[in-house]
Amino acid sequence: EQELREHMEATFLQIQKDYEKLSFVSGSLQKDSQQKQKAIEMLFQSLEKLQKEKADEQDMLAAMELKADKAALDSKVSCSQFEENMEQLDERMQELQSQMSDQEQHWNKVQQQFSDAMEEKLDRRELKVFRKRLEDSWTRDIEELEKRIMGDSGAGIKKQLPVPFTCLSCDRMLTMQVPGQ
Repeated sequence: EQELREHMEATFLQIQKDYEKLSFVSGSLQKDSQQKQKAIEMLFQSLEKLQKEKADEQDMLAAMELKADKAALDSKVSCSQFEENMEQLDERMQELQSQMSDQEQHWNKVQQQFSDAMEEKLDRRELKVFRKRLEDSWTRDIEELEKRIMGDSGAGIKKQLPVPFTCLSCDRMLTMQVPGQ
């Protein structure tokens, strides 16, 4: 009976250590999610600012007819640079989606390992209350993290915008400031 009690205490201590490790990992994931959310919000702010400041297409076409020779304007506008920058942005977005998918798979794997460990270690009647409390806490933490991760449909990463920017009409270099930098 003494041996059984010592074995149960050792098992309980091991489970406590496992729970503390998982709590730490969960906290780290939540902090990472918050940082990514802030970066996404800054990107949305930057996008809103750019949308407010962009030129109206009709006004630009009218101004081009009045002020600029189309042949001269065509030599100054680089469509290939714009397309290249858009491709880079698309690649970055795909990388972020891949990272989020990998993080979710890792989270599910850790959850499954924890569940398996719980099944192996908590089969005795004396520990059912403790097991229930751990499972409830774990489920709550997972749901909260999923709400934070899946709650937003936007995605983005904090990286330097492609430079240099040039004015369409005068080809002057422009400096764009991104919020938060």
